[in-house]
Amino acid sequence: MRGRGAEVTDAPRLVLAAGGTGGHMFPAQALAEAMLARGWQVTLSTDARGARYTGGFPDAVDIEILPSATFARGGLLAKARVPFTVLGGIGRAAAAFRKLKPAVVVGFGGYPSIPALGAAWALGLPRMIHEQNGVLGRVNKAFAPRVDLVACGTWPTVLPKGVECEFTGNPVRAAILEREGAPYIPPGDYPMSLLVIGGSQGARILSDTVPEALAALPEALRLRLRVSHQAREEDVARVSAAYRAAGMDAEVKTFFTDVPARLADAQLVISRAGASSIADLAVIGRPSILIPYAAATADHQTANARGLVEAEAAVRIPEAALTAEALTDTVSAILTQPDAAVKMAHNALAHGRPDATERLVDITLQIANKDKTP
Repeated sequence: MRGRGAEVTDAPRLVLAAGGTGGHMFPAQALAEAMLARGWQVTLSTDARGARYTGGFPDAVDIEILPSATFARGGLLAKARVPFTVLGGIGRAAAAFRKLKPAVVVGFGGYPSIPALGAAWALGLPRMIHEQNGVLGRVNKAFAPRVDLVACGTWPTVLPKGVECEFTGNPVRAAILEREGAPYIPPGDYPMSLLVIGGSQGARILSDTVPEALAALPEALRLRLRVSHQAREEDVARVSAAYRAAGMDAEVKTFFTDVPARLADAQLVISRAGASSIADLAVIGRPSILIPYAAATADHQTANARGLVEAEAAVRIPEAALTAEALTDTVSAILTQPDAAVKMAHNALAHGRPDATERLVDITLQIANKDKTP
């Protein structure tokens, strides 16, 4: 175990099991911060790959790096080693747990969470998982029948037969919470803001389609738009050139440090349907056009989008149906019907869960205390 400043006390200990991507790590970090504030000790269990995403965790969190592996990577030899690597990680986690005596173990998905969840199951420790997406990932799906509770960040969530979940929502950043329910200014005859966010995976299709679609809008509408467009580094120059050719005011960057502010200012958002993006849209309350990433595992981004779409807060366009013409029509329909846009914004806000972290804390405490007598 690699410590980061935590002092061993008699306070109860929470073990978080997460890794693989920032999408798994962010809710784990939110829970860590909340539980530290309640006086708990917190350990994060991950592997060497997951450890790269720990920079934002408080220094008081101990980080335990355990070996784990997946059949999804490497050649035949690497795949043959997977069971032995995972069993070794579970064994090391079990040995650590006998010393740490965690009150509860919470998994957030990703194969780096296997050792801690496996050890918690083997030792009979209180345990739960939190699934961020609308379809359980492989690891969470495997452990769902073997934990005390499944918490869902997206509603509805597709679950294995016989498994139920408690909807907590996905924790959002403090910068998003600061703009919770920010007043929505309906589209009108003034400069309007449009935000395009594609995430780090598969954003090229937005760079290929959105500038062309916006360029085809009626001139009076097109020239009122102020576009913020997140694009891959290799696409920035051509996307910027496309907006300039259309006479549009556009800022194109690989990363915006002030996305919460841009979301709050936007009359419309065009986005992928990642779990965090969906949560941000709902907490602030903004109309959106969602284009789920078609290659996402188990098509989970389509599942992520379902709640906002069914709430009439968003319009979903599948990648297979995404054309510049279809996007032009959809953008125009939203931005030329202010009453409908306001309704979408209100519906998004009603779908939000700004208290997701508190909900997650509450059920973590319930699981930790479920076998204790008053």
